[in-house]
Amino acid sequence: MQRADRDRPAEALIAEAAVADVDGWGFDWLEGRATEERPGWGYAGLLAEAVAGAEVALDLDTGGGEVLGGCPRLARDQHVTEGWPPNVRRARELLGPRGVTVHDTAPGAPLPLADAAADLVTSRHPVAPDFPQIARVLAPGGQYLAQHVGPSSAFALIEAVHGPTTAAQRRGRHPADEAAAAEAAGLEILELREARLRMEFFDIGAVTWILRKCPWWVPGFSVETHRAQLLEVDRIIRRDGAFVAHSTRHLMRARKR
Repeated sequence: MQRADRDRPAEALIAEAAVADVDGWGFDWLEGRATEERPGWGYAGLLAEAVAGAEVALDLDTGGGEVLGGCPRLARDQHVTEGWPPNVRRARELLGPRGVTVHDTAPGAPLPLADAAADLVTSRHPVAPDFPQIARVLAPGGQYLAQHVGPSSAFALIEAVHGPTTAAQRRGRHPADEAAAAEAAGLEILELREARLRMEFFDIGAVTWILRKCPWWVPGFSVETHRAQLLEVDRIIRRDGAFVAHSTRHLMRARKR
């Protein structure tokens, strides 16, 4: 995106982003409009190595299958779950030709595998990891490999649009809490790494789009109800050149006892 485009009126940028496609789990629309650092551990490479050596694997909350679809080789019997219908369709289009079973699942539903059926469960940014269910479908010695969204991710932007958050909200998704939940479910933590990553948004269209893409950031968000907040963020971007926030991520690798 050229600087001249970023100088377009806020209303035009917001209107454009309000109708842009947000299906799937790709972020190409933000190219040139926003950046986010990536953790040093390289989850895509770790995932590719893990699924290539697995017999039965389950990828949770796969989105449109974009991350798993980038792996050169998948498990012999590869399964994925996804709960949002547009993403389910995309995942079937992308992964179905590779023999992947795509399960359309509801939030909180049991995982769609039998007890001890999998030797690997993976996820990039699971919505709400259900560790008892993960432990149930893993065979003894089977592994869980995931990159989780950590606490207070993008909260500078969330608070600019939504308003102040509570201490409990800022504590949510804490790696220590999730590790304790995993261990209580019967998993042994093998690796837990954390990263804090810089995010920059260069125009208000990028902000509008990401808030539509991630509706849990600001529940009830729309360009109509939050127009005043969007225009204030636009003012900050034009003054400072970017709106800066930070995300947190943690890598978790665990084994079924």
